[in-house]
Amino acid sequence: MASTIILGDRTVSGTALDDRVARAATGLMARGVGPGDAVAWLLRNDIPIFEVTAATQLIGAYVVPINWHFSSEEVGYILRDSGAKVLVVHSDLLARIADDIPDDVLTLVVPTPEPIASAYGADPALHVAPSGTTVWSDWLEQFEPRQAPAAAAPMRMMYTSGTTGRPKGVKREAPTEEQIKNVQARARTVMGHHEGMRTVVCGPAYHAAPYSYANLAVAFGATIVLQPRFDAEELLVLIERHKITGMFMAPIMFVRLLKLPEEVRKRYDLSSLQHIIIAGATCPPNIKREMIDWWGPIIHEFYGSTESGMITHCDSEQSLTHPGTAGRPVESATVRIYREDGTEAAIGEAGEVYMWSTDNPDFTYHNDPEKRRAIGRDGMITNGDVGYFDEDGFLYICDRVRDMVISGGVNIYPAEIESAIIGIPGVKDCAVFGIPDDEYGEAVAALVEPLDNATLTEVDLRAHLSKHLAKYKVPRLIEFRTDLPREDTGKIFKRKLREPYWAAAGRSI
Repeated sequence: MASTIILGDRTVSGTALDDRVARAATGLMARGVGPGDAVAWLLRNDIPIFEVTAATQLIGAYVVPINWHFSSEEVGYILRDSGAKVLVVHSDLLARIADDIPDDVLTLVVPTPEPIASAYGADPALHVAPSGTTVWSDWLEQFEPRQAPAAAAPMRMMYTSGTTGRPKGVKREAPTEEQIKNVQARARTVMGHHEGMRTVVCGPAYHAAPYSYANLAVAFGATIVLQPRFDAEELLVLIERHKITGMFMAPIMFVRLLKLPEEVRKRYDLSSLQHIIIAGATCPPNIKREMIDWWGPIIHEFYGSTESGMITHCDSEQSLTHPGTAGRPVESATVRIYREDGTEAAIGEAGEVYMWSTDNPDFTYHNDPEKRRAIGRDGMITNGDVGYFDEDGFLYICDRVRDMVISGGVNIYPAEIESAIIGIPGVKDCAVFGIPDDEYGEAVAALVEPLDNATLTEVDLRAHLSKHLAKYKVPRLIEFRTDLPREDTGKIFKRKLREPYWAAAGRSI
């Protein structure tokens, strides 16, 4: 591994990084981890992410990144569902999830580094590993570096938010040599990867897109700078200091960068930048235009998902001539738009978007293959997005079939939140949906109908939800209604509830 990983004042590269990866691989095998098994990590943007990931891949096992925002209950579910044999976790995150770690999981603790502790205001007492726990670096030193050839490495098992209340593990086997070559070729042309590139991981590495971008960068011998938590001006500092050439970013980061005062924006030398790729949510055309005006025609965008991989791409020129587009399908991708009756939509006609890329092996949802079959059609899958093609072959995403909120590039499924709210004593029914948010794109709103004579407060609801859901899933807006509108079937008429919030936004997604 010729890459260099930087966090604050610490740098690990070359032989040192390879040695730690090889020792970790030996240690994992000694623990009984073998091909097809799972190793999980619950870490903020830190160097051990790359060590755990590479070591797990060396022995042909699945790496399972876990969103550190998840509640203890959610983390415990993923550990059990994935069958993880090992969990690597930051010390300040351990206390709140310890009770839900299965007894047979080896827990290895990474003392929370100062840059991460400072960024998140972690309790100084939690910067170190608790007494009686096993420290990741100390554990590594017990083992000799693994010398055997690398096993065929399956792709990571990434858990996506669940439409029915539980996250689903997207599980793929190892890609073929041809698929690996194709992915690396697209990494060059679409993502901007190249030998000796210098990048900042400014989004959370547990998310599929920044994770994939960073791990592809390793294959190109990149210098990878880790930003513990996105901060707009700090990112400009890192770009100038490390002469960054390219990054993966989310549209919300553009919004925050553009909020910086003009004098702050002009303070930093960004001339090293060559290629910026964004994804995760629809980027408003005016935001992209302003970023192109500032950073130059180096802004690219792709559309896809954890399940599908990269599907479309557009460069700066195409974004300016086709405002709002998600791009044209890349060479390996097939995209079709279907009407409700299953026939293919005409040019300019909106319908459900189905897609597939031959760059990736097929996948299943771990322990739930029926859900995989449910989203398939004609060899393709759907994310539940609604879109259309224009006459030039550019795809536009305009709505969603599925009941999903995308807030700051993160998928949030209302069904999961509604299930938690319904479990609160005194709740008769509820409706959860997305409302416009200038910074995040969408925010989560919950309209709650109490039972007759029940006394419910917003404070009580938030307290209950915070115990069962990650903080970002707790609705920003909670309102109580006495009579939620219903369809003839008795189902809550969410469209009528959403419309007033979106009427003034000039958009529906």
